[in-house]
Amino acid sequence: MSTIPSIALRPLPDELVARYEAAGWWTHETLADLLTSGLTRSGEQEFRVHSDTRPWSGTFAEVELVARRLAAGLRARGVGQGDVVAMQLPNWMEAAAVFWASAFLGAVVVPIVHFYGSKEVGYILRATQPKAFFAAEKFGRLEFSPELCADVPVVGVVGRDFDELLADQPMAGVLPVDAAAPALIAFTSGTTRDPKGVIHSHRTLGYETRQLSASYPPDRGRQLTVAPVGHFIGMVNAFLIPVLDGSPVNLGDIWDPARALALMRSDRLCVGGGATYYMTSLLDHPECGADDIALLTYAGLGGAAVPSAVTTRLESLDISVFRAYGSTEHPSVTCTPYDGPALKRMHTDGVPLPGVELKLAEDGEILTRGPDLCLGYTDPLLTRSAFDSEGWYHTGDIGSLDAEGWLSIVDRKADVIIRGGENISALEVEEVLLGLPGVAEVAVVGVPDPRLGERAAAVLRMRTGCVAPDLADLRLRLEEAGLARQKWPEKVYVVDDFPRTPSGKVKKFVLRKRIATPVQ
Repeated sequence: MSTIPSIALRPLPDELVARYEAAGWWTHETLADLLTSGLTRSGEQEFRVHSDTRPWSGTFAEVELVARRLAAGLRARGVGQGDVVAMQLPNWMEAAAVFWASAFLGAVVVPIVHFYGSKEVGYILRATQPKAFFAAEKFGRLEFSPELCADVPVVGVVGRDFDELLADQPMAGVLPVDAAAPALIAFTSGTTRDPKGVIHSHRTLGYETRQLSASYPPDRGRQLTVAPVGHFIGMVNAFLIPVLDGSPVNLGDIWDPARALALMRSDRLCVGGGATYYMTSLLDHPECGADDIALLTYAGLGGAAVPSAVTTRLESLDISVFRAYGSTEHPSVTCTPYDGPALKRMHTDGVPLPGVELKLAEDGEILTRGPDLCLGYTDPLLTRSAFDSEGWYHTGDIGSLDAEGWLSIVDRKADVIIRGGENISALEVEEVLLGLPGVAEVAVVGVPDPRLGERAAAVLRMRTGCVAPDLADLRLRLEEAGLARQKWPEKVYVVDDFPRTPSGKVKKFVLRKRIATPVQ
């Protein structure tokens, strides 16, 4: 029985369910079914982790054996259908094993990005109450904190005792589960103080996997996946699409342009896009030459603002750009076909994908629904505020449609900064910075950045006679609060007062315009 309260799930009209099933978009296939059939077909396909910390090389079949031994070990410890299994792991083989094992058990997996700090991880574990939690003993600044998971029955730490959870005999088959049941909870930062837990079912996640795979160029080459598997899109690209397609897995646990260039040359791997930062940092690297650029055939961009200057640059280098718009809640809303008209690919966010419906509210807000739309949030209040009785998701994004129905994102209603594909809640950062001595008021806003799309900037109003803190003071305060470094402001401004509405609220859109100079 799932531990996810049914009250959290959004309204799902019977007409939509019937339509999705009749079209074959929703089936009775679970993630375990998808994995079992794909792994049976492609067991000898390569699975490699390119890492200085924990390199690994083997086959799908070898990873599956670890996953099935882990599934047997977890089952012996009482983990089964509907139970929650959380993991905070880098792009390592063990992350795949945990994800696949959870699917075989019919458990609900909760991937957590490996750079989340104690505040975020603690909240996620309290919100989901996992039966099992997996973490790395140490990776970069990440260190295992046993106090965070003191109440979790089963804990496995890679680099310490992970192997002790592996049974001698692998689990055969899979445990039955309803395809409509929750399969995954992905946490994403939003406008609220804490991360939002987005619930996906086997059928929403299965459809997203099939749809995303179908949108990729068939000649895209052997992909290097460096997007964190704790992120929704990184997880799908690393652990589901390759199994569905029978394509090799090549993971990198950090993004290092020099390392990526070396792998492109030695292993003929491709960097296929993601957030614009991946492409721009690669092209800007001093070792990147014409021969390297020739290996970059496509750039699928999304997850953050996509500046036209970047798409124009890529096209000028004969790198075909295609863009996508979506979110953790509704992963694939629109896409520009990889072989579509150049101007559309470069300057719009595409057209609705099969099964997706899209409309604009009177204020321009984008409303969507489709077979890959999530079930709702772990917080029922958030679910009620974002989904209406007809099944439409109110995205909080403002868009425009051209005469041919191509979508362009023009603004966001939600107060979120998207830095290289990672959502930063301005309110969360503001509340921490308000604790600094002498600070009367704080506004955290996004400033344009040519590589990351946006960076966070803190704008301070000081109490009379108080000296403003510098950037180092801000970062020390945020580190003490346990916020991930990706959320830390990278520029600080001091103002006498803020632009305001008649009711006294800060006009952040005016503030952004005033300080909208790219951070160097």
